[in-house]
Amino acid sequence: MVKLNKIYTRTGDGGSAGLVDGSRVSKASLRMAAIGEIDEANAAVGLAIAALGGGDVAYRLLQVQNELFDLGADAATPGEVEGALRMIPGQVARLEVEIDEMNAALEPLTSFILPGGSPAVAALHLARTVVRRAERAAVALNESEPLNPHLLAYLNRLSDHLFVAARFVAAREGGDVLWQPGATRS
Repeated sequence: MVKLNKIYTRTGDGGSAGLVDGSRVSKASLRMAAIGEIDEANAAVGLAIAALGGGDVAYRLLQVQNELFDLGADAATPGEVEGALRMIPGQVARLEVEIDEMNAALEPLTSFILPGGSPAVAALHLARTVVRRAERAAVALNESEPLNPHLLAYLNRLSDHLFVAARFVAAREGGDVLWQPGATRS
């Protein structure tokens, strides 16, 4: 259980951050970049939840937010640490089930779609792009220090989940905003 009595510790004033195993790394390291991007992704998912104002998609995304904290803990734990909180295949599989459930209610894509429409749909698309950035940061870290492969799979699947969720919400609101190639050329 986490207990924070004091928010500032001054231990990071010199530019380092503590990891779960007690080691310290530069705040400019690939690991801290990935952890920061994961944190930003979680905030973007929170914005999407707020824009949704409740409902089944918001409920699913609350689960995602908790899992993104798990994922951040996984990324903040280098190497093999007994009892470390790690992403597991079941978390990835649940996203796939939810993607399939939402996608079953949608018409097939016939065009690229614009990341807009209602505030909720736009927020879901924004969250998707932030998750993709977090995935790129995690892949960069993985190239120098191996990560849990389920962490990488989760981020990859989550961006798909958010894309389908955006389409699912858009369908309830009249449909996707379609890209019209060259529409503004004279």
